Amino acid sequence: MSSNVTLEEITGHNFEAFMEMELPEHQRDFIASNAFSIAQAKFYADYIPRGICCDGEPAGFLLYDRQSNDNPGEYGIYRFMVDFPRQGQGIGRRAMALLLDELKAKPDVKLITICYKPGNVAARTFYQSFGFEETGLDEIGEMIAAIKVAA
Repeated sequence: MSSNVTLEEITGHNFEAFMEMELPEHQRDFIASNAFSIAQAKFYADYIPRGICCDGEPAGFLLYDRQSNDNPGEYGIYRFMVDFPRQGQGIGRRAMALLLDELKAKPDVKLITICYKPGNVAARTFYQSFGFEETGLDEIGEMIAAIKVAA
């Protein structure tokens, strides 16, 4: 099981460790690379990249948008991954709980969305366990799931 899981800022000192994380072949079609996501965050001011650490060591990566679809109060989780050697240890479950607590604490939050490939059964089951409800496919064929946050 996971020990101390934290969400950390991506900085000039740690970005390479997160960029180098790769998923195995059978998972690569499910998510964009961390390197691509870190680059996006440099050019899109509302994109927030975070490193997932376990006991101070890089263990995964996530990226969210403060204004998904340019809607204030709508937070979109665009990337969420645990480094393959660290999968199955509870790190992702703890990191998602931390992220949702962080987003739900935002004063303007109304909606939290996440998207995944419809064939990714593991992702569907994982996100549903946190209360995400599927709302339909987006324009590129990915499933959108959402949590409505009471005002």
